This record gives sequence, structure tokens and C-alpha cells, in this order.
Amino acid sequence: MGRLLAVTFAQAGHRVTLHEAGAPDATGSAARAAAAMLAPLAESAVTENGVVRMGSHGLKRWPELIAQLAQPTFFQHNGTLIVWHRQDAAEASRFQRQLDTTARAMPELQPAQTLDAAAISALEPALGQRFAQGLYLPGEGQLDNRQLLAALLHQLEQLKVELHWNSPRSPEEFSPGKPGTADQPDWVFDCRGLGAKPEWQGLRGVRGEVVRVHAPEVTLLRPVRLVHPRYPLYIAPKEDHVFVIGATEIESEDMSPASVRSALELLSAAYSVHSGFAEARLLEISTQCRPTLIDNLPAVRFTGERSLQINGLYRHGFLIAPAMLDVVMELLTTGDSALARTFDLRVDHLTPKPV
Repeated sequence: MGRLLAVTFAQAGHRVTLHEAGAPDATGSAARAAAAMLAPLAESAVTENGVVRMGSHGLKRWPELIAQLAQPTFFQHNGTLIVWHRQDAAEASRFQRQLDTTARAMPELQPAQTLDAAAISALEPALGQRFAQGLYLPGEGQLDNRQLLAALLHQLEQLKVELHWNSPRSPEEFSPGKPGTADQPDWVFDCRGLGAKPEWQGLRGVRGEVVRVHAPEVTLLRPVRLVHPRYPLYIAPKEDHVFVIGATEIESEDMSPASVRSALELLSAAYSVHSGFAEARLLEISTQCRPTLIDNLPAVRFTGERSLQINGLYRHGFLIAPAMLDVVMELLTTGDSALARTFDLRVDHLTPKPV
């Protein structure tokens, strides 16, 4: 979120300084660990309609944002395939009912299509006749988060943004917009995720574990989600037969390495989708905590007349980041945001609004 805002401001001609607690490669950030699926209808099973609308907005905006970057970023708009094993049919029925409810409430979304074994095989030939039933969500997509982070970094450098790495800062260290204060910014934007926890009551981390593998024997044309009784599981194909498999969801801020149980469950589930994962090579097993507010929804809040915090993107960071960006730009240019109301997005003022 911070890189996206910084690039947008710099492209508009503003002088931008970015302070980042970590390194340029974003190691240690939730954004680097993510799978970056853009699946508003699929996510409606675990979130509110406002987030779904933000995701639908983001799907349209990402190609525009990526086109403005000098370096390429893998972006795919081939939909999502949902499958399940026979023993999970009841859970799949519940999941489908939720998707149907969302589609009725938001006719702008393309509804899920019911598939039989032959239709699954035609859509995703590598799966053959392994699954008897499935769902296809045609309007969904994904991007490569690490390519995007690198492309945004390159753009920041090209735009001569002043970059400070390994430089943790807090908004209290700045006096934005005050006359007579030398070397101070006009605005401060806080996109620290869990780094803002000392200032934002209720912010917490939700642990997730993700596996990256290289599987030359597997070809998937789109993200595949496996209905699972304990947590939503996905396999997101990237370029060159790299796959991101995730993600556990644990109410904990523990950042220790992934447990054996979680790794076994993720890899076993992937193998149950395609036996070619048995010969895959483990590239990485990573752990991160998603920045999550008390209601699991994102929020924007003014902590001063010229100080703005953006947080709580939870498990939907790449899905909703363009919507959050557009809301912030509306707030800055007009003092209000019709988009925020469309998305049911909270915009709080911790100090009285300026007259």
C-alpha cells in the first residue's frame, strides 16, 4: 500500500519521501508472502459485501496501474476454479450458497458456474477426472506480488523518490503542514500494517503459513481453491511452474517458522489436487501475520488535519489496494469520498475536522 501510494503521488508531480522499516526487497512484509489472488466472489465466503465491491473495483484498476510501470508484472484474468473431495461435499454446498447469495446481491459480479467432471477436465486439463464436481468463477484473476513489489520499487527509483530503507518511523515524529516548520512534509501517510499497533487500538496479527514450490510436472491455467473444513486452501500458479500454496489462518501473532502440521496439511492438499506436486521442489515455507482490525475490515483514519493512516487490509491486501488508493486520492482532492461509502469503508477522524 505504501509503495503504491508513493508511486501515485510521485507520478502526479509531488515530492515524496518514503521511510520503510525493512529492506528494498520487502523481506518480512505480509505483501511479499502473499499469493496476490484477485478473487472477490470467492472471498465473499469469508468477508463483507463492501470488501467484495472493493475487490471488483480492484480487478478493473490493476491492469491500468500495472500499465503505468516500466517493469512487467504477471497478471492473469482466467477466473478461479473451486474443487472438493467427496467427503467435503456438505462444506462445498454451504460455500456455493454463500457465493449465490453474493451474486444475487451484486449482479455486477459474474456468478459461479457449476461444473461436472468433464467440464473441470476441459477447463483445467491437468486435473483430468480427479474431481466429480466443481465451480468456476469466471471474473477473477491474480498477479505476481513479488514482481509487482519490484516494479513499484523500480518506478520509485525512476521517479527520484527519496527512499530510506531500514528506517522505522512513526507519524508522531513529523509535523505535517505546520507553517514555520522547516524540513517537514505537507502530508504524512502511515501504511505500516502491524507496525502501527502501538497507535491503533484493536490492530492485531493473524498468522498465515505459505509454501512456494517449483513443480515442472504441474500446469494449472488459473488459481485452484480446494474446499477444506478448517481453512480456505488455494494453489496459485505463477510463471515458470512456480506455485504458491496457502494459507493457514491462525489467531496468533507468532512469527516463528511454520509448524510441521501446517506444512503437511498444505502439501498433502496440493498433492490431492495434482499428483505432480509429489516431485515438486520446495522453494520456501514462509510465515507472516496479516494486519487485521477488530472487525476484520479495512479502515482509513485521519490522526490530524494532514496525517492519514491506512490499515486493516487483512487477507485482502492485493485485492483491495487499488480501491484503498482511489479512496485516499478522493479524500485528498475533495475532502470527501463517495467511493468509501460505496465500499462501506470506514473513514474516521480522530481530531475535529478542519473548518
